[in-house]
Amino acid sequence: MNTIAFAKGHGTENDFLILPGPFDPTPAQVRALCDRRAGIGADGVLRVDRRDGRWFMDYRNADGSIAEMCGNGVRVFAHWLRSRGLVDTDDFVVGTRAGERRVTVGDYTATEARVTVDMGPAEVTGVSTARLGAMQVAGLGVDLGNPHLACVLPGLDVAGLAGLELADPEFDRDFFPAGVNVEIVTPLRDGGVHMRVHERGVGETRSCGTGTVAAARAALADAGLAEGTVTVHVPGGDVVVQVWDGGSTLTGPSRIVATGEIDLRALSGPGSGSA
Repeated sequence: MNTIAFAKGHGTENDFLILPGPFDPTPAQVRALCDRRAGIGADGVLRVDRRDGRWFMDYRNADGSIAEMCGNGVRVFAHWLRSRGLVDTDDFVVGTRAGERRVTVGDYTATEARVTVDMGPAEVTGVSTARLGAMQVAGLGVDLGNPHLACVLPGLDVAGLAGLELADPEFDRDFFPAGVNVEIVTPLRDGGVHMRVHERGVGETRSCGTGTVAAARAALADAGLAEGTVTVHVPGGDVVVQVWDGGSTLTGPSRIVATGEIDLRALSGPGSGSA
């Protein structure tokens, strides 16, 4: 199989390649496809699969590694399924490596949708620290099926957040043996926070769905609240997160911007071989 179909979509500019066919890429092929100069370019790959009678989001990071869950990816994946007629109801379940996620697709077209995802519990796993270049931060460990360190920095404002350098983090590998996504978050104000994120296996991205839930959980805790609704502003747009005891939801946009075909033999660059 040399020529494969793909689509390109994003959720608040966290962008993905959708692979709707049977093609199962190797890690090298994922890296080549996601390469922003020699490939198509994306933060990750959403492979459309069926497992145990359910649609399954087989998600890969841009570096070729397998990831458990991606909140923005689930929105784009659900939008694809509904808009292409692969499901016949607005409410359905998507399988992920972090478990099943119930989704609701509203106001959809072939290119745009607004999707709510049941993200499950935002479980606090403790307190830890990380270093990003010269910056030392502390935050809450939050498990959403994948690991997060959500760091609310006292006194941080929007301008200060924009001026930070998010270098590759150094972190406690005993606390986060599978790696970690690190969120830098402003304190809760008027029901909202601003966030930037460094994702494991990708680097800094314009958004991270599970990261916005972790950020909301940490910001609420920082404000002395156990639950609430938080608008999370990320560089790629805005999402709304609801957190309560034992559960959370994420609501935000999805856009599918292109469909096409690519000949795998045309890929070039590091790790692009067909093996």
